[in-house]
Order: sequence, then C-alpha cells, then structure tokens
Amino acid sequence: MVRDQHRLEWVDMAKGLSIFLVVIMYCASSVGEDTGQTGFLHWTIAFAMPFRMPEFFLISGLFLSQVIDRPWRAFADRRVVHYLYFYVLWAIIHIVFKVALVGRDPGGALGALAFAIVEPYGVLWFIYMLAVVSAASKLLRQAKIPQWATLAGAAALQIASIHTGSYLIDQFAAYFVYFYAGYMFAPHLFRLAEWAGSNVAPALAILAAWAVINAILVFSPGFRLDPVHIQMGWAALPGIHLLAAMAGAIAIVIAAALLVRQPAMAWLHWLGTKSLVIYVAFALPMSILRVLLLATGITEPNLVSLLTMIAAICGPLVLWWITQKIGFGRFLFERPDWAHIPGTQRIKPAAAPAE
Repeated sequence: MVRDQHRLEWVDMAKGLSIFLVVIMYCASSVGEDTGQTGFLHWTIAFAMPFRMPEFFLISGLFLSQVIDRPWRAFADRRVVHYLYFYVLWAIIHIVFKVALVGRDPGGALGALAFAIVEPYGVLWFIYMLAVVSAASKLLRQAKIPQWATLAGAAALQIASIHTGSYLIDQFAAYFVYFYAGYMFAPHLFRLAEWAGSNVAPALAILAAWAVINAILVFSPGFRLDPVHIQMGWAALPGIHLLAAMAGAIAIVIAAALLVRQPAMAWLHWLGTKSLVIYVAFALPMSILRVLLLATGITEPNLVSLLTMIAAICGPLVLWWITQKIGFGRFLFERPDWAHIPGTQRIKPAAAPAE
C-alpha cells in the first residue's frame, strides 16, 4: 500500500478529495457573487460545509509525528519555512496580478503585500495557517503540555466561535483542533483506513449512515442558501459543528481508503499528489475564465461553475507540466536551495517538491 517511501495511497486520495472540494467552493461562491444565482455546486459544497476544510487540516497533521521531535532548525525548515516560501511567493504573484495589473493600483498592491505578512491573504490563508499550526504544535510539545489538554483547549477554541477581527487568530481558533487531532490520532486513522480497505461492505454502510446524518444536520431548520453565503442548519451549532466536522473528516478517510482500490479513480489520487500545486495557483485561471465567460454573455451558473472548475484544476497542472518540461520556473512549485534554512537542505535533489 506504500507508494513512495512513507506516503500512503489513501492519504493522496484524501488530498485529492480535499482539493476538489476547495476548488468547488471557490468556484461556486465566485460565480454566485458575479451572477446572483445558485447552481448545483452550491448544493454540493453545502453538504460538505461541516468537514470541507477540517478534513484538509486533519490530513495535513497525519505525518507531523515524524518531524515534531526534530531540532527546531530541521523542523522549522520542513514544516514552517516550507509553507511560508510558497505562501510568500504566490501572495506576491496574486497581489501583483490582481491589484497592481488588473486593478491598476500599484500603491494598493504594496499595501496588500505589507498586510499579507500579518494577515493571511485570500485563498492562500490555508498555506499560511499550516505554518502557524505546525509551529504551535511544536511549541506545545516542547512546553510538555499533555496532548489531551492541548486537544481539549483547541476544541474549546473551536466551540467558542471566536471572532476578533483578526483572520489569523480567528482561523487558528477555528481549525487548530483538526490539525492537532490528525497528529494525535494518526495511528488510529491509519488503522481505520486499513480496516475500511479490507471490510468494504461495513465501511460503505458507515458512509451511508454518515451521509444521511450529515445531510440532516446541514439541511435542517436554519439552513439558507444564497449565491455567496451558505448558512447550515443544526450543523452550525457550537459543539455539533465540531462533532460534524470530525465525523466528516473520518468519513473522508474511509472514502479515500475505498476509492484507492478503484483503478478508475487513479486520476483523483494523482490530483492528491499535486494538491499544493493546485491550491497555490487555482484562483488565477478560475478568475480569468469566469470573467471571460461572463463578458461573452454566458451567465448560466451551472455551466460557468463547471467550466471555471475545470480551468481552476487544469490550469495549475498545465503550468506545472510546462515548468517540468522546459526546466524553467520550477521554483513556482519546488523550493529551491536558497529557500532552505542553512544546513538543512538536502544535497540531492536540490529542491523540495511542494507536497
């Protein structure tokens, strides 16, 4: 079941599901904002709202145990500087393109670049937060805070639904619990995936039961769907939201373990191996195609959403393929030697891949 060294196939499949849900969400909301209409992607993402980002954080924490006890320099290079490199690089690209070039506001671009240092920028907030939650986990480990106490505190932050006005603080409070749970329960999650792969019928029954309960929690009284924002029903309630998110993340683990057995789903597994490549770059082709389609008078939300979703996924992969073929621009998706903390970079290869 091992693909390359320590990478498990179902983990890549889970990442493929994760990046797909993220792209769907941004495509649906952006098209909804521009057209004032809802489409089928809105309903898809509404169902996934409790677990869409929580399971991405949980999957990201699975292998933290392999590096958390390394010296700070080695740990920071792999789990902090690694993500900050891609965040800074792509924040500059996004801001220069959107604000300085399209918006024709160079001064505003400089201000946005400065602000992006202290507050996560746009869709790249997840990359920023991976560096933050990794550093926080290491600090808590060094402080010898018991894992259960840390998990309980992180859960309390999530349940408190903190809104300080700082995106950094608010997102940390909302999502740290899932990242830490992925780290803390990694051995159990690996065993669960192994069990699901060997017990297909019971695993499918669990997924079916979960899907019904999740749908009830989301589409219960209080649910509201508009072109830009989705309000969940009972799943939005404090405590229930946390439980629904954890259940959904576990469901993704089970689903990934089942899907990886299907040769027809190999494409989704491959997308998972390129999840960060897609994440850092998908917003640009998505936005460009959406603007072009709307400018030509194509406003049917389902068609626009579907086409922009395809562009958002394929665009970064095409760019990645070009950089691999011509050998120029690999720094967009591979961390070069100079971006490592001195003394930590590998001798060969010279660059670390985005994943």
